[in-house]
Amino acid sequence: MKKFIYLIIFLTYSLNSSAHMAHYSKFKKIEMEILRDGEVIGYNYYFFKKDSENITVTNQLKFAVKILGATIFEVESFGEEKYINDKLISFNSKTRQNKKKKYVKLILNEEKNIYDIKGSSYTGSASTDNIIGNWWSHKILQSESQISPISGSIKEQLVTFIGKETIELYGKSFSVEHFKLTSKDMTLPKDKRLNFDIWYDKKNALIMKVTYTRMGNWEYRVKKFE
Repeated sequence: MKKFIYLIIFLTYSLNSSAHMAHYSKFKKIEMEILRDGEVIGYNYYFFKKDSENITVTNQLKFAVKILGATIFEVESFGEEKYINDKLISFNSKTRQNKKKKYVKLILNEEKNIYDIKGSSYTGSASTDNIIGNWWSHKILQSESQISPISGSIKEQLVTFIGKETIELYGKSFSVEHFKLTSKDMTLPKDKRLNFDIWYDKKNALIMKVTYTRMGNWEYRVKKFE
C-alpha cells in the first residue's frame, strides 16, 4: 500500500529534485492567513530572494488564540531556508510559543551528505531526503519524513491522494488535488501526530490550503502570492 501511495504521487507530479526550486524562483511572496474555527487569528508569510543559483526563503508566522479576550496560546516564529542549486544547505529558526523558546539550527554536512541538526527537541543527524515542514513547498507531499521547522524533530509521514477538487478562496476558484498527510507511527500521542488535509494547485505549484483539528478547527489558506 505504501509503495502504491508514493507511486500515485510520483505519477501525479512527474517532478525531479533538480526542478523543484525552479518552480519558486518566480515568486516574491506567498501570504497565508491562519484561521481557527472560522476566525482569522494570524498569518504565515513566505518571502523569496533569488541570487543566481541561490534562493533564500524567509518564513514569518504569528498567531494568537483568545478566549473571552484572554490570550491562552500564542506563537511567533521566524525562519530562513537557504538553497544552492535546489539543495538545502542551511535552515535556522527561532520561535516563541507562549513563554517557551524553541529553535532549529540545521546545516548540510557536505562531506557526509547529511544534515547536522541542533534543535530544542532534537540534536543529531538526519538524511538529506528529509524536507523542512513548511507549507510553501509542495515537496512535502513527496517526502517520507519531515523536519519540524519549530523544534528540529524528525517525523515520518504517509501521504495519500484523495482526489481532484475545485475550491474557492477569496472569490477565486482553483483546480486542486486533495491529499491526506498523516504520521507513519499512529501510536504517537495525538498532540504529536501529523494529521493534515492539503489542497495543492499544480498549475501554480502552490499548496493553497491546509486544515487540521487540534483544540479547534484550523486552516491555513493562501490569500495572495506574487
